[in-house]
Amino acid sequence: MAAKAPAAGSSSLDRLPLAGKIGVGLLFLTLVGALFFVFVYEDLSNDLAAAKQREGTLRGELRAAEAVKEAYQKDRDEKIRSEARAEQTKKILPDDPETPAFLASLQQTATIAGVNLTSWTPVDEVPQEFFAKVPMKLTLTGRYHQIAKFFHGVGQIDRIINMEDIQMKLSLKNGTVRPDQPVEPEVTVECLGTAFRALKLDGKDGAKRRGTGK
Repeated sequence: MAAKAPAAGSSSLDRLPLAGKIGVGLLFLTLVGALFFVFVYEDLSNDLAAAKQREGTLRGELRAAEAVKEAYQKDRDEKIRSEARAEQTKKILPDDPETPAFLASLQQTATIAGVNLTSWTPVDEVPQEFFAKVPMKLTLTGRYHQIAKFFHGVGQIDRIINMEDIQMKLSLKNGTVRPDQPVEPEVTVECLGTAFRALKLDGKDGAKRRGTGK
């Protein structure tokens, strides 16, 4: 009996044996895998490498930014401390006479101590090498303990103030002393209250120093 002829219009793949079909299928899968590797996986790998490189760059920029931030914070904190020190120094040793503030501090201290500040007379400044004395003649009246409290209070003022040339005169409240009626003595004090101010290195203070040979 004659062999059956292949049906008309059948493809070459259909005429292949099973092993050939499997081989063709494997070849097709290999080609698909190669194309995937070339066009997809390789692009993804390049993108991943670029992303890692970008991540490293960003981390470096972040560390640099954090270092700048830390340095800025330190500078800011130091500036705040410097401004606070300068403000405190200005209270202790201002660069202007500030005579009204000087007198107001003395009057407030006298009021707290119960002392009567009867007179005050500003005196000309006395320039020194880096500072100037700002004197003021004062006359006070009060009891011993009140005068002592006043001098103690002056020492607590932020601004540096010296009490110099102190002269005391004792007076009696009723003018006489009787053994059966003790009289509380009252003291009249004349002194020189001296504040200080820092000299500026230029401007009017510089001209004063040059004029005095300082």
